[in-house]
Amino acid sequence: MNPLKKSARLATVNYDIRGPVLDKARQMEDEGHKIIKLNIGNVAAFGLLPPDEIVQDMIRNLPGAEAAGYTDSKGLFSARKAVVHYTQQLGIAGVAVDDVYLGNGVSELITMAVNGLLDEGDELLVPSPDYPLYTAVTGLAGGKPVHYLCREENGWLPDLADMRAKITPRTKGIAVINPNNPTGAVYPRETLLGILQIAREHGLVILADEIYDKTLFDGAEHVAMASLATDVLVLTFGGLSKNYRSCGFRSGWMIVSGNKAHAQDFIEGLNMLASLRLCANTPGQLAIQTALGGYQSIKDLVAPGGRLARQRDRAYELLSAIPGVSVVKPQGALYMFPRLDPKLYPIADDQQFAYELLAAEKVLIVQGTGFNHGDTQHFRLVFLPHLDDLEEAIARIARFLSGYRKRHATE
Repeated sequence: MNPLKKSARLATVNYDIRGPVLDKARQMEDEGHKIIKLNIGNVAAFGLLPPDEIVQDMIRNLPGAEAAGYTDSKGLFSARKAVVHYTQQLGIAGVAVDDVYLGNGVSELITMAVNGLLDEGDELLVPSPDYPLYTAVTGLAGGKPVHYLCREENGWLPDLADMRAKITPRTKGIAVINPNNPTGAVYPRETLLGILQIAREHGLVILADEIYDKTLFDGAEHVAMASLATDVLVLTFGGLSKNYRSCGFRSGWMIVSGNKAHAQDFIEGLNMLASLRLCANTPGQLAIQTALGGYQSIKDLVAPGGRLARQRDRAYELLSAIPGVSVVKPQGALYMFPRLDPKLYPIADDQQFAYELLAAEKVLIVQGTGFNHGDTQHFRLVFLPHLDDLEEAIARIARFLSGYRKRHATE
């Protein structure tokens, strides 16, 4: 009997946030090692839990028939109405309840949107570095991810000239992650307007991933991309995972706004895909109205002196003090994307580098190429651990890098 092989479309799919290095970490844990995991923004693992009012509201609703049954394929009316009210706060015009889709996290909705948008061989512009889901689902949809550059020397902002140069007749849309994962950049209004102008000129759809829109530091302002244009079709993605520390609730939304008149067939496709999965999990939907309407506790965490702000500041300070390590201080999200000077760290294979760090110091990070970045000199870490654990993790990284310099005679 011939061996059963995976689909050929999976040959190009990588998701190294949960990839081979994590598999090695799990093996080491099974052997009794304690690993400091800086690889994923799973906030609950670091003691950052959902606000009590959200949990209590879900508990009160769980015994009812509504929680146990299917909802409309787009989601509960009350939850979608709450998202509509939220769009009004963001300044997004013309959104009705029927323009909101609820999903099992933003990842399901991004997958749905990309599958509804792309034909075989179509192209989606994706940032580099990216959140690797976009590259993966574009390939799974039969499309081609085309990576536009975000420039580290310019605070990781998108290079609009590079973006424009990579548009072809097969380009269908532009993915914009703001605040950005993995770099923590928050895009200014001028950058967003420039991207919208490119989309306007070429008839492209904007996929605006704004899951971290409240996780902002140092007075950084997040501007909802859809609030800046009514003549460009914008799909805005948000949810409870990060701002509300509810990753496991798998509760996200997609908002369709802008020029919907010319996109009726595409929207019909979104409706079909929503119906195929019946509906998103109902308990997660029950949390949305309370979350969006209640006290926004994320503001306390990111304010000066708040837990996330203190952890970000300390991680930035400690990483910047390591010889040959530079990092753009993030303005938003939960991540840093440090650079290793190739003169001190001649890294040919950054996945191997991540393996060696894990083996030597029991610290798990994600190599930069896991985010479809063009060199082997970057890695991503989360700054979610409490200060003591974070300081210990970065001290281990510093110790490993010191040994690396000595082994390679670069100091």
